[in-house]
Amino acid sequence: MKTLPPPLSDLTIAAARFAALGSEQRLQVLRTLVRAGPKGLTIGTLGKRSAITGSTLTHHVKLLVAAGLVHQQKQGRNIICAAVAHTAINEMSQFLLTECCADADAPCSDHPHP
Repeated sequence: MKTLPPPLSDLTIAAARFAALGSEQRLQVLRTLVRAGPKGLTIGTLGKRSAITGSTLTHHVKLLVAAGLVHQQKQGRNIICAAVAHTAINEMSQFLLTECCADADAPCSDHPHP
């Protein structure tokens, strides 16, 4: 069954999110946060675990926040925590898989439709 392309806004959001992951260092930061779980990490711990520190880490986190992939919040007086926006990550997966095999002659046996 043929389906319509996703709305432009969905394409724009998806493109921005995937573009934010176009850097090995940003992908490393996101993977480190995914490993940490929903509570996230302080910026200091994130820097140690991802081996990216200082202004470089700040830059990458800022871009991931702007893309909606990471959330930041203050805890206490000075500790800034970062956590993965799991909903956004799931939305990216669904964006790619929603129309899996939609134009194929036969359903994909190894890729079930969501």
